[in-house]
Amino acid sequence: MAELQNCPNCGKLYVHNIFRDVCENCFRAEEKLYDTVSTYLRKRENRTAHIDTVVEQTGVEKALLFKWVKKGRLNLRHFPNLGYPCERCSRVIKEGKVCDECQTSIKTELETIEKINEVKKANHSAERTYKTINTRR
Repeated sequence: MAELQNCPNCGKLYVHNIFRDVCENCFRAEEKLYDTVSTYLRKRENRTAHIDTVVEQTGVEKALLFKWVKKGRLNLRHFPNLGYPCERCSRVIKEGKVCDECQTSIKTELETIEKINEVKKANHSAERTYKTINTRR
């Protein structure tokens, strides 16, 4: 559903929807920059360019390149050295939100938390155990 928002680039009010996350003017400017990057990468010798090289040669910000890679506008099969940063450690990745090392680390941390919670639960239930003393003899 469309809603009014301020453009993250220029601050202008616009109708946000699933197709655009910036206002019309910024969208047009981004499309011109996309054409510049696309033209640069279509040349055979530039297809293996890294993100920093593309930024240097085209003048386009890294954030825009990352956005286009995430959205699939720059296909990683055709441009193998492009990617976007892991949301946890900023290492360049090609799919998902976090790199393999961060995934493993997160899983390990979750398993540790689960074990801690199990120990706490066992200790808590052990505290509620009552012993009766037989006073009759």
